[in-house]
Amino acid sequence: MPELPDVEGFRRVFAEHAVNRKVTGVDVRDSGVLRGVTGRRLRETLTGQRFSEPRRHGKWLLVPVRGRDATMVLHFGMTGSLHWSDEDPHPHPHDRVIFAFRDGELRYRDQRKLQGLRLAPDDDALAGLLSGTGPDALTVTRKQLRDLLPGARQLKPALMDQSVLSGLGNLLSDEILWRARLHPRRKPRDLDDAEFGRLHKELRAVLRAAIPTGRVPPRPSWLTGRRDDPSGSCPRCGTTLSHGRVGGRSTVWCPHCQPG
Repeated sequence: MPELPDVEGFRRVFAEHAVNRKVTGVDVRDSGVLRGVTGRRLRETLTGQRFSEPRRHGKWLLVPVRGRDATMVLHFGMTGSLHWSDEDPHPHPHDRVIFAFRDGELRYRDQRKLQGLRLAPDDDALAGLLSGTGPDALTVTRKQLRDLLPGARQLKPALMDQSVLSGLGNLLSDEILWRARLHPRRKPRDLDDAEFGRLHKELRAVLRAAIPTGRVPPRPSWLTGRRDDPSGSCPRCGTTLSHGRVGGRSTVWCPHCQPG
């Protein structure tokens, strides 16, 4: 599932190839990824226009349409992605919407179609769309994090709750908690100041390290690099990792480094 580093990578693809270039056409190959907008309206709004610099908010990609109040909003769900093509004339079977430019195409690809594309006609509509979304995980301060989490029952579900904090998914949450030496089932209200400090520090460190790669990197020194091995060991202490479900999600932790 795309998380904040993946979406930042998609933002860079969009910024590099599609900003300030005239849209010559919009091919909606599967309207099943459109949310609250028809293919006709999307084409009429975007064709002949140019995109301004996109910005990311957690797992959302927000792309203003230059010269209009509208903002195109993309959410990548579990399998969404963006791809630039200037050579291959044959779309991928899961390319759902294609934005054409004079020198290439930007393709929104999504196998499962759990989310998709929206078009906010003005700033009020955009604010309404994001009203239930927490602050971007990369920009949240230590104080904000402490204020946001205490009402939750368990740490990991709280980190993954997009209404609390925007941008973290399963892999990032496990990685951050492992680095902070906090069990995923700990109650946020039970954390002391030092533990909250570690949590915030590692949250920022993991995101900053992952963003340049455009993904959560499966490095051997990261928990992410060991989690898919049923007999995998902790990269820090060598203890066999524990596997279970927390908040309904598959979860990996070190029973030695992250005592319950």
